[in-house]
Amino acid sequence: MDIANLIQTVAIYALPVLYAITVHEAAHGYVARHFGDNTAWVQGRVTLNPIKHIDPLGTIVMPLVLYLATSGAFLFGYAKPVPVEFGNLRNPKRDMVWVALAGPGANLLQALLWGILLYLLRGADITEPFFIRMCQAGVLVNVVMFVFNLFPLPPLDGGRILVGLLPYKQAVLVSRIEPWGFFVVMALVLAGVISNLWMRPLMALTYTFLETVLMPLAMLVR
Repeated sequence: MDIANLIQTVAIYALPVLYAITVHEAAHGYVARHFGDNTAWVQGRVTLNPIKHIDPLGTIVMPLVLYLATSGAFLFGYAKPVPVEFGNLRNPKRDMVWVALAGPGANLLQALLWGILLYLLRGADITEPFFIRMCQAGVLVNVVMFVFNLFPLPPLDGGRILVGLLPYKQAVLVSRIEPWGFFVVMALVLAGVISNLWMRPLMALTYTFLETVLMPLAMLVR
């Protein structure tokens, strides 16, 4: 492993990753508070301070170890989940959908903002590779988080959205998966199921959506 290349990669991805996880988690807490649950707010988790959301093992150690072990071919990490007491929500089954959607929604918005910044840099004839690559990393990181977290299996956001949308009996059955959901998701990731059948097609659709939305700006800065 080229140490210089590793340091450069970390420098490029550090800011996009920190913002991606911080805004994602804060968005969950903010929307939960809006619908009646102050748990995250009381614990100081509705904040843009990344230190409040970083899990030393999941946010720092695990991604670095996986990057080194796989030469950058496979990365995985996580932040400290924002605590949400769904029973405190005014309409738990309905409102949990909005709380769960808030995190991926925040990532999609950030991907759009990084894309805007990328076009603005190009429009200003700023060609410094570090800044261009950081913007591209910002789009990629947030698209990955957006799509991955929407996978319909608890404890991922997509699983909670599914529980909120299903009829009561089916929702209870799906929610029972949550204690083992992390291990099921990891097994599906390692088997390539999520990558091939979920991530790639939905990431392609997300990039197409972003390119369509950004098309007027792209034409303007040419």
